Amino acid sequence: MSGLLRFSSSIDGLNTLIGKLVSWLILMAVLVSSINAIIRKVFDQSSNAWLELQWYLFGAVFMLGAAWTLLRREHIRIDILFNTFPRRVRLWIELLGHILFLMPFVMLMVYESTDFVIRSIQLQEMSFNAGGLIVWPAKALVLVGFFLLFLQGISEIIKQVAVIRGILPEPETGSSHGQNSHES
Repeated sequence: MSGLLRFSSSIDGLNTLIGKLVSWLILMAVLVSSINAIIRKVFDQSSNAWLELQWYLFGAVFMLGAAWTLLRREHIRIDILFNTFPRRVRLWIELLGHILFLMPFVMLMVYESTDFVIRSIQLQEMSFNAGGLIVWPAKALVLVGFFLLFLQGISEIIKQVAVIRGILPEPETGSSHGQNSHES
């Protein structure tokens, strides 16, 4: 189990690093949006590329930050109902939810988005908007984001089994299993 927990910790470290780096894209999106608005109002000029860049940045934050959100246990849950169950039931619900719902979904998304991204790259797909950007980087975010979520799902399953076995303490909602090892 210790080898699996080290693997889990590596995944957690990767997704923490990516999540923290990607969080800076929010500032970048705000700056792009603000500059675009100022240029549009002051100079009566605009470009679809700036608008699409804002969308790409938002998409990157959403897709690449999803795994970090799961790691930190800040994803949407129904805690009011969940917290009424006994501890052991909650642990098993969490494990089975990851195995039966999260993992099949992310595997399907990785599988389905692979050809979607490859085709877009091969075609050097461009935006239909005049002056728009190339499209494949935005589509690639879908594939990369779900792959990172897949890895985080594996990490969460490993940690949940360790919690059930009594090897790790039960994490609190809103903080990651590996908080002590990755967070400052």
